[in-house]
Amino acid sequence: MTGLIERVYSNKYMVKAEDIAGDIPSDREIYKTAIEVAWPSALEAVLVQLISSADLIMVGGLGAAAISAIGITTQPRLILLAVIFSLNIGVTAVVARRKGEGNSEEANRLLRQSLIICGVLALVLSALGIVFAEPMIIFAGAQSDVVGNAIIYFRIICVGNFFTSLSLTINAAQRGAGNTKISMKTNVAANLINLFFNYLLINGHFGFPAWGVTGAAVATAIGNFAGFLLSLKSITFAHEFLHLKRGQSWKIEKNTIASILNVSGSAFVEQVFMRVGFFTTSKLIASLGTVAYATHQICMNILTISFSFGDGLGIASSAMVGQSLGAKRGDIATIYGKSLQRISQTVGFLFVFVFILGRRFFVDLYTNDSAVIAAGVDIMLIIAATAPIQMSNVVISGSLRGAGDTKFVAITSFISIGIVRPLATWLFCYPLSFGLMGAWFAFATDQILRFVINYSRFLKGSWTKIKI
Repeated sequence: MTGLIERVYSNKYMVKAEDIAGDIPSDREIYKTAIEVAWPSALEAVLVQLISSADLIMVGGLGAAAISAIGITTQPRLILLAVIFSLNIGVTAVVARRKGEGNSEEANRLLRQSLIICGVLALVLSALGIVFAEPMIIFAGAQSDVVGNAIIYFRIICVGNFFTSLSLTINAAQRGAGNTKISMKTNVAANLINLFFNYLLINGHFGFPAWGVTGAAVATAIGNFAGFLLSLKSITFAHEFLHLKRGQSWKIEKNTIASILNVSGSAFVEQVFMRVGFFTTSKLIASLGTVAYATHQICMNILTISFSFGDGLGIASSAMVGQSLGAKRGDIATIYGKSLQRISQTVGFLFVFVFILGRRFFVDLYTNDSAVIAAGVDIMLIIAATAPIQMSNVVISGSLRGAGDTKFVAITSFISIGIVRPLATWLFCYPLSFGLMGAWFAFATDQILRFVINYSRFLKGSWTKIKI
């Protein structure tokens, strides 16, 4: 048994002898460094999701229609943020390379250019969201009983999206530099502020008005603004690797922007495929009815707890891989990628037992609707079964993105999320008549397919030769 564990977790078996380019740190050093970088991102992602869950639990007291009204805005909102997400993938990858090279000046130039691009894009996208809120919500598949609240909610959070976008870009740069604790502190604080104002404004406490769904939107926007201020503060210290100070040039520089767009271009294509796929899938599920969609939103919220942990490890993987490649150590990059994947898979198996044993408890937290609970408990079994695969895939994808192999990840997303998942959702839900459960069969299909494709790419090692 000890020999098997060593083969799985020891770096002696993670890289070929002919690929070793120098001294290799011990297993203890590798895992210690990986965990030091990863735990703030992982904890941040989980805490933010737990707070988000509490947010949905608060709204859940207003009924299934309220849950659906907020849930139906998720994909339109993420579509508007897709450009920002793709930009930030490039920001993290390039800053990580400059960190590995020890080039602080170039990293800060990149940060300034990124903020200019992000600010312009965020302003335009937020305005479009406000103006076209109604057609976007209706096209998303909102039922008549949720359209009104969904439009109001969406327009308010579009205001907050502007500040969220700037915050996301700053945090992406900090993660690339290895400063994952900064992102953790700002995001957790912002979400706690959101939660506090939820308490005041959803049902009305301490003299505040009971605004229901509108109150939840206002609380979210306040939290977004607070997060932006905290992120901005993190780059005002001149002694840090990333910082803003007087006298720095904010002139647009083609070479710097080109280095970002070289990575972000493929990431944008990936985001488009993902958002179209998720949007189509969401629309298909919304057509099953308000109760089914509310159940789906609750289960997705629970699923995101495990996904968030994997996402945190994936962020760390992007940073460690990028920094290692910047230091010309493809062997170390491979070891970090595999080590973080092993950690994610181990945690994933723990989630299998947590989700199976606590499936009714988790669903009960969100609602007292017996129909929603009955359907949700069954779906939790699929969530449990796919947790290790899902978490491993997030880390492997993060490693490939950190290396700049965003084009391959984009193609994988196009195939699996953009084509396979929507078609499988339609097939399982309607012709095969599995209803909501069919959507989760499609989810499992997508997760397995992406893992197989991305992990095969990772094992080939060609991503270690990519230049940024």
